[in-house]
Amino acid sequence: MIGRKLSILCAIAATGCAVGAGPADASVPVTGTWYLGADDVTAAQAELPATLSTVRVAVLDSGIDGGHPAFAHSIAGARSFVGGNPLVDTSGHGTFVAGEIVAIAAAATASTASPIQLLIGKITAGGSIDPGVEARAIYWAVDSGARVINLSLAGVRDPMNAQLDTYSAVEAAAVRYAIAHRAVVVAAVGNGDAAPSQPWPYASWPAALPHVIGVSALAPDGSVPPWSNRDVRFNELAAPGTDIVSTFPRNLTALNAACPDQGYSDCGPAAYQPAEGTSFAAPQVSAAAALLVAADPRLTPDQVSWLLERNADDADPGTGCSACSYGRDPLTGWGTLDVAKAVAALKGPLPPASPYEPTNNADNQARPLPASHATMTADLDYWENPVDVYRVRLARGATLWARLSLRTGASTLALWKPGTPRIEAPPSIKRRERITARAGAAPTKAFHYRAPVAGWYYLEVRIRTPANSAYTLAYAVVR
Repeated sequence: MIGRKLSILCAIAATGCAVGAGPADASVPVTGTWYLGADDVTAAQAELPATLSTVRVAVLDSGIDGGHPAFAHSIAGARSFVGGNPLVDTSGHGTFVAGEIVAIAAAATASTASPIQLLIGKITAGGSIDPGVEARAIYWAVDSGARVINLSLAGVRDPMNAQLDTYSAVEAAAVRYAIAHRAVVVAAVGNGDAAPSQPWPYASWPAALPHVIGVSALAPDGSVPPWSNRDVRFNELAAPGTDIVSTFPRNLTALNAACPDQGYSDCGPAAYQPAEGTSFAAPQVSAAAALLVAADPRLTPDQVSWLLERNADDADPGTGCSACSYGRDPLTGWGTLDVAKAVAALKGPLPPASPYEPTNNADNQARPLPASHATMTADLDYWENPVDVYRVRLARGATLWARLSLRTGASTLALWKPGTPRIEAPPSIKRRERITARAGAAPTKAFHYRAPVAGWYYLEVRIRTPANSAYTLAYAVVR
């Protein structure tokens, strides 16, 4: 079984830990709420419209303390996929993560009438997570109306070593289903303690899947902790991931009866004092995404990603991250989360919504092409959507002609065999499954191919230059 772990870094790695804060009321501990200021949450009050739509946010985790006062009237649905009661959390991780989301909504709206409703999917009691269980929870969340899905979990990704890589086709298919049904998917990039070494240069799965917002961790001094995974492509944003307090199951804090902050993590186990991990950064981005959708329900997942990422605050040596370069970097992606800027950017202009997404892999969700000829026009983004995949049915002996024209930047036009399991794959799989490829800086690429067997073939269009560019794909099938 390919396992996933809650993306935590603490003394008890099997049980996990998280960060955050409960709603803005007198019972919430003051210490540990620095992330609200770092994320510029309260300033979003002036930018949000007076009327907000209700948004369902799925927390797929270890369950939740369903009777906690912080979640009163906030839980729209709950289901366990591992047995037991989803409203009972024996590890604390899910309660912690959910507390962050509720806290940001409360601080951004200055109201107890939060637009966010939680869908609680219990997929672990605190140990390893089966991607199949996670996938079933994702389908349930989407079918239950989730517009945002928080995945504070991670599996090791190593594109250079297939033996270490934990890619799951089942997980990827569920995420594509979510994106296709207009759900924003946010995931932790993972922690080095779960990787072969740290800092680890690759974002974990599912953060590295197309259209998923991968989130790394930030410390109060502006630096990125050495355990927060890096990634040139799939680390999109950074948010606070250390020294934060959040809601915690009351039955667990009761074990420390002398602690005054019952129901909060500073009364929890030592592993949560303080808690560290990219698990704790991801829910802040999920909450921000939910606020954007609440303000404008017409937004697509990629438009939400664009708003959050292009309006982030740059992390660089001047902000305390000496290892960060100016502009986009592997440690923080586009920068650190700024909720107020993202909401203000709703005034536009926004990038156009693509009618084709997601079309990023070789399966039945790749966009089917007519059997004779067509010309497709779309956009590629090196960071968010670097590849589009189309499938075309070829009879035995038929010849496929294809031509790609990319407005700016280097590109690849490739053809893949029927039955190809995935386009984003280790080199060994690519050598076996890819039929032909045209790559380079030339704006136009073309090939023709005679099919030796009938089947669904896959056309891959990829941008290789850090940019956004429109393209035109023309093809014809000659029998």
